[in-house]
Amino acid sequence: MSKGSVLPQYIAGLSASFGALCMGASIGWSSPVEKMITENSDYGFDISSSQFGWISALLTLGATVICIPIGFMIDWIGRRPTMLALIPPYMVGWVLMLFANNVTMLYFGRFILGMCGGAFCVTAPMYCTEISTTALRGTIGSFFQLLIVSGVFYGYLVGAFLPLTTINILCSILPLIFAAFYFFMPESPVYLAIKGRNEDTAKALQWLRGKDADISQELKEILDESQKQNDQPKINIMTALRRPITRKGLGISVLLQIFQQWTGINAILFYSTSIFEDVGAGLTGTMSTILIGVTQVTSTLVAVAIIDKAGRRILLLISGVFMAITTCLMGVYFQMSESNPDSVIGLGWLPIVSICIFIVFFSIGFGPVPWLVMAELFSEDIKSLGGSIAGTSNWLSAFMVTLLFPILKDSIGPGPTFWIFTVIAVLSFFYALFFVPETKGKTILEIQEMLAGEKVKKTDKNETL
Repeated sequence: MSKGSVLPQYIAGLSASFGALCMGASIGWSSPVEKMITENSDYGFDISSSQFGWISALLTLGATVICIPIGFMIDWIGRRPTMLALIPPYMVGWVLMLFANNVTMLYFGRFILGMCGGAFCVTAPMYCTEISTTALRGTIGSFFQLLIVSGVFYGYLVGAFLPLTTINILCSILPLIFAAFYFFMPESPVYLAIKGRNEDTAKALQWLRGKDADISQELKEILDESQKQNDQPKINIMTALRRPITRKGLGISVLLQIFQQWTGINAILFYSTSIFEDVGAGLTGTMSTILIGVTQVTSTLVAVAIIDKAGRRILLLISGVFMAITTCLMGVYFQMSESNPDSVIGLGWLPIVSICIFIVFFSIGFGPVPWLVMAELFSEDIKSLGGSIAGTSNWLSAFMVTLLFPILKDSIGPGPTFWIFTVIAVLSFFYALFFVPETKGKTILEIQEMLAGEKVKKTDKNETL
């Protein structure tokens, strides 16, 4: 029999990650519509700047509150049914956005969209790592971040040229497109094996590896590992969380997610239009945000191509260095601009270039790697809850950064605000250097052994577990 095909894995991974594109479009929506709804009152009612701040931030708050409940749902009904069940509430959220006649409807709409997007952020990376061979796990696991940034770019693009109602309609159809494609994808073989559905496990694995692939060895390993998990004495969640290996994996995952947000990415994405207009550069704010979107998508494509070759840790280190340099330069520019506006005449290009370089290196390191590592570090019995806790820390951080950025910018000035991001980027570099293990090319079992401090023997790179 042949060795099979990688194409089904790519198709399933991209289909599952399309839910991230829906969330990305919701994130990208904020920047281009800010003036439409605050200054031009395109909704037909007044929205203040502080109310818009809450409209932006409630997306991340919704994602925060759903992550842990969705972790239990993933284990209860499965990865695939969970993601398909998100479509009706997603549509409710966009209906509220489309027909809003007061700010409360916008609040609820954005909160619901955030809940659905946050649920995808836990489920899709887990699904992608479970359907992949070890050799492709980094690439397919990075699809999630690629689709998020593609969604942000989509939001920027439609927001740049179209009226508000059309923007909302074009964003609202994305969950329906996701459902149309993902409906035909298989459930995770790992989940099916854990539930004792051995025949369904074989069918799903055969689909993912290609109809002519010899799956006998891989299937045996998946079933043996799931049987080992099922044979272990049942322990409660709190006991599982207290295991040293779980605490170590949780600490790494949570801190990577916190660093991802506190280096300032969502502040830049949510408020990019106003940042560029503040600097008075030649580009309009809208065109500058499109430039950001193109930069982010292109850079994430590079990350997808190299993450299984370069490794996770080296990308985090490079990312941390350049994020620190660029946020420092942004801080210098804005500080000079406030103290002596004449000193930055002709330097309007500096924050634009700095932000673009920031996004390039965020997108190859701290963008995709925390989500991938989150899905790699936990054993099967705690993976859903561990991923949920890490996801919660990400979106809670995003909520706080989104809400605090305009407050800090107004109270201490944009310069010191960006320097705070610089300090956090420096800390993220040293954390990756000293505490983050390299998981490239290792099976999930090998990663568990490494976290436990055991010596890891190399195994076949084509294994799933």
